Amino acid sequence: MFQSARIKLTLWYLAIIMAISIFFSIAFYKVSTREIRRIIHRVEFFQEQEDNRLFPPPSRFFISRAPSLEALQATEKRLQIILIGINGVILLLAGGASYFLAGRTLRPIKLMIDEQNQFVSDASHELRTPLATMRAEMEGSLLEKKISDKRARELIKSNLEELTTLQNLTNNLLRLAEIPVNGKPLENVSLLGIIKTSTKKIAPLAKRKQIAVEIKVKDAVLPADKNSLIELFVILFDNAIKYSPKNSIIHVASEQTQRSVKISVSDQGVGISEKDLSHIFERFYRADKSRSEVGGYGLGLSIAKKIVETHKGTIAVKSKVKEGSVFTLEFPLSNS
Repeated sequence: MFQSARIKLTLWYLAIIMAISIFFSIAFYKVSTREIRRIIHRVEFFQEQEDNRLFPPPSRFFISRAPSLEALQATEKRLQIILIGINGVILLLAGGASYFLAGRTLRPIKLMIDEQNQFVSDASHELRTPLATMRAEMEGSLLEKKISDKRARELIKSNLEELTTLQNLTNNLLRLAEIPVNGKPLENVSLLGIIKTSTKKIAPLAKRKQIAVEIKVKDAVLPADKNSLIELFVILFDNAIKYSPKNSIIHVASEQTQRSVKISVSDQGVGISEKDLSHIFERFYRADKSRSEVGGYGLGLSIAKKIVETHKGTIAVKSKVKEGSVFTLEFPLSNS
């Protein structure tokens, strides 16, 4: 499909370029031949007058120096050949350039379509697993002649768990789609306030694993959507807690310049292998087995990255296996 669209776009580019080239060639040819014919008519006129001896001898000098009719006509034919040749060269060069530009023009569209197809494929795969589990359990129960109340309750409970999985997945998918590319109208918010609110939200999870969150952040005013920024830090803290051992510490620190502020979230968890680092912000991507055992869908960091981008910020990660990870965010400060 991409190749077909590229060829069609190339032909359109080529048609436009050649139409312009032929138009100017015809215009140039007409102007040039008009001037050549004017000279031819003038020479013919002087020759007739010379034959009739109506002009004095100096006119002979003009006629002797003037090009012959045959030469002028040959010049007109050479002009035709030259213009045809020039248009042929333009056709070849424009064809190659048009094909190249068509590829450059369609490449972002191709990438978007490929990403969309990959997204649909990955989403379908994630949705299929809990649906297949529910179907298998229900079909197995139907094969039983009698089903006890306890068995029915177990089946309902299991199906509810799978439905919760589906609901969480669809909520994450909708959230990912809802985050606007250009962001919401921003207001000045307190960075320290955002981080404290986020830590409160993940406090129960941290308490269960006896993980402490150590905050060394200097307050700063950021132009941001408050709820989105809270969601961003909740995602980062949640990941840090999930992949950290019990009785460990998550460090949150900041570094401020005149124009921006950097926030780092570091943990002492399982870490991320080098081959996975460049992919962790991709949708549905989950790292090696040691991290995948924790569960999830691989959407959290994709949502985090999109939130960061809507705030004109950057997000990066450094990690070593069995030593932990450091996520670094950078946001522009408010000018007010």
